[in-house]
Amino acid sequence: MRKMIAASCLAVAVSVFAQGFGGQQGNGKIEYSEKFADLNYAGDGKVYHTLDIYLPKETKDAYPVVIHTYGSAWSMNNSKGSADLNTICAALLKAGYAVVTPNHRSASDAKYPAQLHDLKAVVRFIRGNAAKYKIDTSFIAMSGFSSGGHLSSLVATTCGLEEGKSGSVTVDLVGSLGEFTKFSSCIDAASLWSPPTDIYTMNPINNFMGSGTYEGAFIGAEREGNKDKWMVASSPYYASEDDPPVILFHGTKDQIVNPEQSKELYDSLKKHNVVTELVTVVGGTHGGNEMYVDENLNKMISFFNTAREAKAAAVILPPDTTCCKDSSSNDSTVTDPPARVLASMKQFAQVGLMCNKLVAYGSKDEFRFAVVSMNGSVTRRGSFYGFHDLSSLPSGAYAVVVTLPSGAQKILKFVKK
Repeated sequence: MRKMIAASCLAVAVSVFAQGFGGQQGNGKIEYSEKFADLNYAGDGKVYHTLDIYLPKETKDAYPVVIHTYGSAWSMNNSKGSADLNTICAALLKAGYAVVTPNHRSASDAKYPAQLHDLKAVVRFIRGNAAKYKIDTSFIAMSGFSSGGHLSSLVATTCGLEEGKSGSVTVDLVGSLGEFTKFSSCIDAASLWSPPTDIYTMNPINNFMGSGTYEGAFIGAEREGNKDKWMVASSPYYASEDDPPVILFHGTKDQIVNPEQSKELYDSLKKHNVVTELVTVVGGTHGGNEMYVDENLNKMISFFNTAREAKAAAVILPPDTTCCKDSSSNDSTVTDPPARVLASMKQFAQVGLMCNKLVAYGSKDEFRFAVVSMNGSVTRRGSFYGFHDLSSLPSGAYAVVVTLPSGAQKILKFVKK
């Protein structure tokens, strides 16, 4: 009898806990001009590798895009049809953003980092099919609720990293899903709603099932004795100066994910001078309607709009050139006067070094790069639009290998004094 009662209580607990991760659909209504349903982004015919694309009612040739991922405690693999469609997604569409809602593998399908591989494959799929689905790839953002926010935070903080390492544990952070593996999986901004971020420090407020049950299923190992496995699945661990802008929303009465989880990622991003904002919703619960009031949805839209404008300015305008006459800057390509550089923007894209910055003019495309030291080791890799600051590199000589959108490569010599 005790076993039957325990089993019944456990079933109820699982149901309540999973519902808490699912988010509210709200009272709004999603409106769109066109929907592309059940597209397989991995090319394997699996339902958990499908996505839907919604286009705004205002017709345009191409739209900036936000990929929004549902919450499920990493336990669902086919919930794209209930991914906050009438709240977050409806607001994005109304503001002129295309919305992508993907499925991903659950913890029972595969262990981490499979789910991260899935979402990065989604980003690459969108880039590879941009013209077909009317996507403007100059701005691709992530959004996610709860466990979807956790996965989105990892996409945001692992751009340019091929592996995650902690102690003796190494995980692949990129994956090889889909046919668009040569495309970047980096993003331009993220909005995270009630997310777990550091699952090693996570302490669910209503701990129905014992410490770490959902997280342990996701990782494939319980917390005790497996710190490194949990660390490589935690976004604050990866925070760096190269991360895109991130806005976080968390309620003070979240009954599932402690608000300190958002604060931890926020603090880590601030430490690295990343543009970030933390919106604390007084009385807000996990996925409650009070989280999705117009004020918060408008803050998300405003944050994305600002990130788009900042990126466009970085692409169109050169960085400050006042340092170019500084004797501490010995880049071989800084001798061109700014007027000449500006004139070249009207004709074709150029990639070069200026004032300890890797610079691309006259293009809205993404450029990938790797910084190689003289001993042959890669000290930094990633992607950039407009420019990337190299001033934090240690003193020494480097080769900077830039991959152009065409696939061609350009090698630049860089000496950091």
